[in-house]
Parts: sequence; structure tokens; C-alpha cells
Amino acid sequence: MPGENLTREEARVRARLLTVDAYDVALDLRSATGAGGPGDEPRTFRSVATIRFRCAEPGAASFVDLVAPAVTAVTLNGRELDPKEVFDGARVALTDLAAENVLVVDALCAYSRTGEGLHRFVDPEDGEVYLYTQYEPADARRVFANFEQPDLKAPFTFSVTAPAGWTVLSNGAQDGEAEPVDDSSATWRFVPTQPISTYITAVVAGPYHVVRDHYSRTLADGTVLDIPLGALCRKGLAPHFDADEIFTVTKQGLDFFHDHFDYPYPFGKYDQAFVPEYNIGAMENPGCVTFREEFVFRGKVTQSAYERRANVILHEMAHMWFGDLVTMEWWDDLWLKESFADFMGSFSLVEATRYTSGWVTFANQRKAWAYRADQLPSTHPITADIHDLEDAKLNFDGITYAKGASALKQLVAYVGRDAFLEGARRYFKRHAYGNTRLTDLLQVLEETSGRDMAAWSRSWLETAGVNALTPLATYDSAGRITELAILQEATDTHPELRPHRLAVGLYRREAPGAPLLRYARAEVDVTGPRTVVAELAGAERPELILVNDEDLTYCKIRFDEGSLATLREHLGDLTDPLARALCWSALWNLTRDGLLPTRDYLDLVQRFAGAETDIGVLQMVQSRASEALAHYAVPARRESAGRELAGSALRELRLAEPGSGHQLAWARFFAAHASEDGDLRMLRGLLEGTAKIDGLDVDQELRWTFQAALASRGAVGESALTTELARDNTASGKRHQVRALASRPEAEVKEAAWRAVVDSDTLSNALAEATIAGFDQPGQRELLAPFAPRYFEVIERVWRERSIEIAMAVVRGLFPALQDHPGTLAATDTWLADHADAPPALRRLVLEARDDLARALRAQECDANAVTA
Repeated sequence: MPGENLTREEARVRARLLTVDAYDVALDLRSATGAGGPGDEPRTFRSVATIRFRCAEPGAASFVDLVAPAVTAVTLNGRELDPKEVFDGARVALTDLAAENVLVVDALCAYSRTGEGLHRFVDPEDGEVYLYTQYEPADARRVFANFEQPDLKAPFTFSVTAPAGWTVLSNGAQDGEAEPVDDSSATWRFVPTQPISTYITAVVAGPYHVVRDHYSRTLADGTVLDIPLGALCRKGLAPHFDADEIFTVTKQGLDFFHDHFDYPYPFGKYDQAFVPEYNIGAMENPGCVTFREEFVFRGKVTQSAYERRANVILHEMAHMWFGDLVTMEWWDDLWLKESFADFMGSFSLVEATRYTSGWVTFANQRKAWAYRADQLPSTHPITADIHDLEDAKLNFDGITYAKGASALKQLVAYVGRDAFLEGARRYFKRHAYGNTRLTDLLQVLEETSGRDMAAWSRSWLETAGVNALTPLATYDSAGRITELAILQEATDTHPELRPHRLAVGLYRREAPGAPLLRYARAEVDVTGPRTVVAELAGAERPELILVNDEDLTYCKIRFDEGSLATLREHLGDLTDPLARALCWSALWNLTRDGLLPTRDYLDLVQRFAGAETDIGVLQMVQSRASEALAHYAVPARRESAGRELAGSALRELRLAEPGSGHQLAWARFFAAHASEDGDLRMLRGLLEGTAKIDGLDVDQELRWTFQAALASRGAVGESALTTELARDNTASGKRHQVRALASRPEAEVKEAAWRAVVDSDTLSNALAEATIAGFDQPGQRELLAPFAPRYFEVIERVWRERSIEIAMAVVRGLFPALQDHPGTLAATDTWLADHADAPPALRRLVLEARDDLARALRAQECDANAVTA
């Protein structure tokens, strides 16, 4: 990746010098079909970018960004420049700029196989070619020459030449009918966009299956806003495409945001394309949102999967205002779009759709991501210090998304809902189509709330780390609370004690066997190391004190001894879903922190997970149980604990309501932990139809789940997986097969998988990801041990030679976390000491993996001490 970076200072200098007036971009994508180039040359397409821009200092020099195999011609103000002299593979040098400039760059750009730039996918089912773009933070330069930074916004006019039978979309609406070029191709032209940043421009092209609808709304001034809607997926997924449900959520979201933002959707049409081999969940390209196609469900999924998709749809829609209409100046303030979209996704989900338990999911899942990220050595303030594009790439993390969203939820409690939304409305109107910094948002919130937002920002946005809050109660002889205090702690490395607006709930059972219900509540401002909750003095003794009841703030919840004892025996009696989710989350944090033995957490899962009514919470609890077993359990107990989990999973599978999402979740969890001969025979029987569990539909996706489990245990081989692929010869089927093949417990299989992702770049991003996932199996520690030293030998080369997306996948996915012993920790420390000059982004990934390993060893020590005791 040499030469492709861009520093913040370079961007600031360029922004002071240049103002961009317009882009005209013409792409010729006819080369996407048919035979490719000779040998190992990349398949390319022609890209012609015409950029009109002004220079504040005539005679100055600057540069335009372009990552391409070749540049055919460069013309600046009618003057032809020699591409060999001005193009270095990542930048086109510009000198002697005029006050007003016209630049034309004619280039051959490469189709991507890594999901960066213009990705080309060939459907194995029918041989059809599908294209889409993905740019964030800076990959538009792989498709056309541009000034690749968010604060040089401009209107874009795209034209695309492609095979005549295709669907072609961009940000703007199509401008007239496609114009025939010859018998087999045509050119699509699109109306100019509003001023937007380069990273949210988009092109989607191919024989996509398209469903159309529209949204209408009468605005306050009496005008009618009509938004054409589109939903797209590959033809092979059309039988599974529930476009009606997608449109329902889309319209509900548009209603919600129009009701609360008082700024009409500004980008004309609203297409949503579900595309193959996508690296992320979705991208907020205005007028042309892209999603990973796994959101088109080929088999039965649980309600939580539909809820998650709806949340993502609304998250991307919120970006039309937070991010697209008003954009951060530089990636330091990435939170100005991602934190808001993450918060507004859940906010609108709960208030506008049928998924009313969205805040339960937020507390249990999104915050878990934030808590982990905020305890890593790479944690950072929500407003980060982003030096360059590699820093920016890694900052799409749990801090920027989930912690930022949690801080905003706390902000709503702090300033009030009305003041928060009025601040958003003023922000949009004041900065429409412009770029902002932190201070711009704080100014409007201070106006609407009357609160000191600078102080709030210093505590919440400009410091790192997570506080732990613990209740401390004293009682009189009658069993009433004499004093209830909340103790706040911070770490030595991040000592900030924040102001928290939160609720404290007191819970008890009226009789043995009765539900555990809240009987008293107080909302309080927690400040400093100790805060007394005066409102609860005199309350009868509770069985459970729940700090941060209702999940208003961002903190790690701790329990007093009595509350923890209650949860050990009565967690299943806690009837409020959000309160229960908060307790599950707190228990998980205690386990990760080495304060609750892993065996205790797994015992809680086996005793109470079967009674969990919220399917999203259940699936998260199951996922954490698997992680605890793989990484936090003392090694001597892993095998027996795995058998216990499998046994409890099979019991719950048989008890679950036939055909329910809970039944499906337990079936998957059982497959993940089946290891005994009887368990494996059960999986084979379910595959072959000789075994049956009432109501369990073993569809194709569940078949792959069972096949993968059997393959990783050595119970099926390559021929069975080849036969399964013949049943499901699709892109999804191929990914499942590749993962299952790499999971087989054979030395030669692991060697082949390693070489496929480390020593070769022939795999697409999706198949590389599947291979890595299959390679790393918890039950194969001895088999994987020889690859640990090899990891440290190759990662610098991988980082240097591969695209950042693939390099990140390799460095994260192949770290030898399963070699969980002090020797691996020492080897990691040695690499870090010997490679102090390695790229900072690479060092960050290794430091994060090291921290996870050290945490696992501490948790194992806690578990071992519990066993000894």
C-alpha cells in the first residue's frame, strides 16, 4: 500500500487551496463481460474524469488522487501533460494552476476482487457479471480521478456505458432513456447530484432483479414530496427477496425522519441494492444505498435477523442527513455521522417499526462491541485523532459507532429529547451540503438545551475508557435502606470519571417462585467517585440493585454481593426483557474481566438461557458461551464443558416450540458444540432425514451449518461437501463449501488454506474471509500450532503487498489466539518490540490481538482458581 496514503495535513492544505465546482465522470464497463486480459494483468475499464475547480493561489501546485494500472491522457486547462511524468500510481501531480481550472484524466482502472473500488463478481450459478462500488474511506480514486477527501464536495454527473440488457444505477436519477452504442451496449446518463463527497458516490451495474415502489408525503408548505423507491438483488436471489418488507421499513423510516428532522429528503430517488461479496454491512451512498446480500435471507432466520436488517436500513437512511447532507470535515469527526446513524437507527426502529425491542438489542449487542473496543490499548476518544487514511480505515470501530451512539443516548437523557431533536434540525438547516466539526454541533445543542455542552463534550467525546458503576447499600435492623451509594471507578490509563444521568432500579420477589419485579426506581446524576441516591433511602431491602436500569448511560454495571447471589439463582425470574439483557451483559463483562469464573457463566447459560424470551438476547448469550468456552475456560475443562453445552443445547432444542426462532437458534448452537459420536449421528440423521425434531425445517442454510460442524470434526470429507455444493451451486453455497473445506482437521488442509490466503491473492474477498473462518477452529489447537511463528514472519509482507481490506482480514483472522499460552504472548511482544517502525495501523491490529490474548489468559486463571477452590 505504499504511496496510497493521504495525511490530514495534506488534506487541509489542499482544502485551503482548492474549491471543486463539478465532476463529470464517464465509465465504460463493457469489459466486465467476456474474456479478460492476457496473463496476470488485471481486467480494466476506461474512466474519464473531468473536474472543474478553482485555485485560491494561481500558479500553485497540488495533486489529484487516482489508483489505476495506467493513465492514457491528462489535460489541464487544454495543456496535455505526460502521464509518465505526472502519474506515480496513486497521484497525478498538477502544477501552475490557474484561478479556474478544467482537468481531464483518461485512465484504465482495475476491477476489484477485494470489495474496494469497483467490485466485479461472476455468479457461479449462471455466469452473470455483477458490479458495484464501495469507496469509504478513500477508494473512489480506484474508479475515477478525484480529490479524495470529504471536505471537497461537489456535484457529480455520471455516465456509464455497459451491456444493453443491464440495470445501471448511480446516485442521481437516470436522465432519459439509455442511448444505444451498438447492438450489445448502451450508455446511461444520470442527472447531476447535489454537492456530495467522493466517498459516497456510487455505481451499481449488472442484470439485477429490480422491484419498484414510491413514497409520497405532503410537506408543511403544501408541496408533495415523491420519492421513487427501488430494491435490487442478484437474479439468483430473487425467489428469496422480500422487497415488500424492505419497502415497509423504508417508508416507516422516511416518515420518522421527516417528522423529526423537518428537512425533506434531499437526494431525489432512493434505491437500495443488495450486492455480493460486500465487505461491510451497508453504505449510505445518497440515492443508491448498498447492502451486503446476506440480508436477503435464503433460509429460515430468527426475528432478530429481520430486526437487524431493519436497523441497518434505518441506520443508512439516517446518514442521508447525518453524513451526506452534512459531512464531517475530516475523519477525526467520523462520529458526526456514524455515532448519530447508529443511535438514530435504534431510535427510529423502536418508535417507527414493529421491532419495538430495539433498545434491548442495543444494550445487549451494540454496547458489547463498544465495551470491548474501549478496553483495548487502541481505544480512543469518540472524537479521534486521525492522522491519515490508514488510521481512518481502522476507526470504523466500536468506539465510533456503538460508544458514540451510547453517548448520544446519554445526551438525550442529559439535555432532553426535544432539545436534542431541535438541535439536529438547526444543524441540518445551518450546514446543508457543507462540512462540519465537533464545535458546530455543540453550538446548536447548547442553543437548544441551555446546557454547557463544552463540559459534556470534554467528559464524553474527548476522553477514552469506560467507567464501572457499583451499588453500595447499608440497611437498618428492619431491613430498610439507610443509604444507597453508587461508586464510580475508572482505569489508571483512562481516569476520567464522567457525569452520568441514569436510573437505579430495586427488584425483589413477592414470594418464592414469583417473578423478580422492580418495586422502586430513582433517576439521578452520578458524578465523581461516590454519589448517594437519596430518593431510595427508606426503601425495603431489594434482592437486586440494578444500576443503569433502562440503559440510559454508557458504563459497565457491577453488582453488590447480594445482587450477584440473586442472579446466580433467579436470573430467569427477572421478567423485564431490557433489565434481563442488562444483567446478561454485566455478567459477560465480569467474565471477560476475570472477575466471574467462566464455569459460573457457562452454568448460568445452561440454567437460564432456555427461558430467555428475547431471541436476540438468546443468540448473543449463545455466542458468548461459545467464546467463553474457546478462550476463557481453563484448558483442562474445555472438553467436558463443551459436552455439557452440547447436552443442554440438545435438551433445549427438543423443548423449544416447534418451528420457532428459538428452536432454530438452539439447533445452530447444538451443531456448534456437537462432538460426541451420538451428537454427530444426530446431525447426520437430520441431514439425511433419518432423524427428526418436530417443527425443525432443515433448509439449505441449516444443512450447511450441520455440514460445517461435521467437517470440522472430521466426520465428513471433501466428497460430501462437493455433493452438498451440487445441491446448492450458488455463490452462497460456494462460500459455505470453502469454509467447511478449510475447517477439516487435517494438516494438509490447513497448509493449503494458509497458502491460499497468505501466499496468493487469487481468492476474492468473500472466499478469503470464508477460508480464514474455516482455518481457525477451537478444537484444532495442536494442528494449528505450527502456524503461530509463521504468522509473525509474514504479516509485514502481507500488509505491504495486499489491499488494506484483505490485509486487515489476514492480520486479524490468522492471529494465533487459540495458542493461548504465555509463549504466544511473548512472541507477540517480541514482534512488537522488533517492529517499532511497522505501519501504525498494522501495529494497532497486533496490539489489539495481544490484548485479547492477555485477557483470555487472565480469565483462564480466574477459572482455574475457581476449580481449585
